Amino acid sequence: MSDTSNPQPSNVIEVRDLVTHYGPREILHGINVDIVEGEIMVIMGGSGSGKSTFLRHLMALQPPTSGTIKILDEDVWNLSQKELFALRKKLGVAFQGGALFSSMTVGENIMLPLHEHTKLDRLTMEIMARMKLEVVDLSGFEDLMPSELSGGMIKRAAVARAIVMDPRILFFDEPSAGLDPVVSKQLDELILRLRDAMGMTICVVTHELESAFTIADRITVLDQGNILFVGSVEELKKHPSERIQNLLNRRSEEAEIDADEYLRRLTGDKEEAEGMPR
Repeated sequence: MSDTSNPQPSNVIEVRDLVTHYGPREILHGINVDIVEGEIMVIMGGSGSGKSTFLRHLMALQPPTSGTIKILDEDVWNLSQKELFALRKKLGVAFQGGALFSSMTVGENIMLPLHEHTKLDRLTMEIMARMKLEVVDLSGFEDLMPSELSGGMIKRAAVARAIVMDPRILFFDEPSAGLDPVVSKQLDELILRLRDAMGMTICVVTHELESAFTIADRITVLDQGNILFVGSVEELKKHPSERIQNLLNRRSEEAEIDADEYLRRLTGDKEEAEGMPR
């Protein structure tokens, strides 16, 4: 008899055989990964590894060349525009720079999704905005303009806007970028609170190792458009791959250069250079 007292959490995102091209160049090469309900998944990788492209796919903003993405059991790119719009309302995004509108107050920025997607009255929207400001420790700041906030406060206000509609899945793009270590740690603590207190599934793209090790339940490492690793922080630290250890220890990798291929690239002989490493 099977044990049903502790059911396994379900997948909220399933990616299968994901391939993406920009023009003739293949960026992602058959990605397969699952993100589990209630976890914090951190996506890491070096520059040009495909992190940003992968994130756009996960947020249902960009269709791939081939493969499937299921979000909350919906096969994303087989949905109608109306169905896709409804799905996106269940997703929250905190953009790298905050992306607050400079002509709006903090409160107006946070209420914007409510204006766009609900028919709530103004008072109800103001109450909801204040509640989310409480969550991110910005109570009483709703009447300030974004220009009056520090960098860390802008990031937290952006999080308040991202969670104002209580999304099932929350995405962060480089949340610690440009922040000093103390403010970065406060943001990490906020991300952990959102998972624990609100039960959100959270996906974070970051290059900050300390932040990733603090918040991650699991880490996905991308390398040149391929999945190099998926697992826990401890598994990552012990992984024998030289490429992973180079990433963790910030060691550069010197690529071997074939003189003939280099000459063909300089002279623009694309057919001859087609087999060159990207």
